[in-house]
Amino acid sequence: QARAALAEAELAVFVVDARAGLRPGDAELAAELRGGRVPVLVAANKVDEPAQAGLAAEFYSLGLGDPLAVSATQGLGTGDLLDLVAARLPELAKEEDRATRLALIGRPNVGKSSLVNRLLGQERVIVNAMAGTTRDSIDTRVEIDGREVVLVDTAGLRRRTKVAGTVDYYAQLRSERAAERAAVAIVVCDATEGVTSEDLRVAEMAMRQKCATVIALNKWDVTRTDLDDATARATRKLRQRPPVMAVSAKTGRSLKRLVAAALDLADRSQEKIQTAELNRFLADLQTLRQPPAKRGRRLRMYYMAQFETDPPRFAVQVNDRGLVTRDYAYFLENRLRERWRLGGVPLIIDFKGKDRG
Repeated sequence: QARAALAEAELAVFVVDARAGLRPGDAELAAELRGGRVPVLVAANKVDEPAQAGLAAEFYSLGLGDPLAVSATQGLGTGDLLDLVAARLPELAKEEDRATRLALIGRPNVGKSSLVNRLLGQERVIVNAMAGTTRDSIDTRVEIDGREVVLVDTAGLRRRTKVAGTVDYYAQLRSERAAERAAVAIVVCDATEGVTSEDLRVAEMAMRQKCATVIALNKWDVTRTDLDDATARATRKLRQRPPVMAVSAKTGRSLKRLVAAALDLADRSQEKIQTAELNRFLADLQTLRQPPAKRGRRLRMYYMAQFETDPPRFAVQVNDRGLVTRDYAYFLENRLRERWRLGGVPLIIDFKGKDRG
């Protein structure tokens, strides 16, 4: 994994233990790095006090330039290290903007890393039967049908109360942030268990991050789970009504379809629907089901327009926002998804009163 990462990297940060001093393994790694094409920064870690900065001097002998004294626990020197990294990577942010980010999230040991490896056709992330093997969110760039994609493998998500005060808590935070930065979250479930309440909780977390979602029932090669039942459960419990797909990291079943569906959701999140079409939809909706009434006053919806994308955001002009019921708002949202195939895409609908916002 380390050699594969170096082959694609623009910069390597070689972390050494300043307290332990120079070790034989450090010299061997330095020899390999000196012969590579990637520039290297040496970070001498565990220098927890400024008075200990001299401990880094020993690593000049590695022949990789000036070692920088840092402390992961105290934060000493980390700002300088970040400045050096940023100075060496001027084009990185632009490259990230062009790629579509797909984050694989889910409970521990449902096969997220196995899915990434199968999609890449190589062992890029560590796979183990023990839950919790992945601790960091791991980004891997890949080109799919001429399109640049970043696959993000994440740590398994548990309830925060179960991981509070442990290293898994910080791994979980990184997974949640990965979903926040992704265009689409592929929620990986264990098909032998179906869609569990914990899977639904993970999908709801992605929805709160305004991330499009698709549910992947992995390990389909060893189960007879009813796909229709799993789809019905997800549709009934999840507001975004994400598509549910049966896949297998072991056999490769439907993985191309899964990625295609995820990329389609990313594209749909960025589309804008014409105002004229939305207003025809609004008229049809009120014909199909009469808006609710309260205390003799009936809700009237006059106008609908989309004013944002990624995620799509709509404004509906009404006579009185107080007349909008949750049931009718969900009815509008669900019909909107059906009309424009927006299942799995987060939608924001603002109801605007006639005289006030």
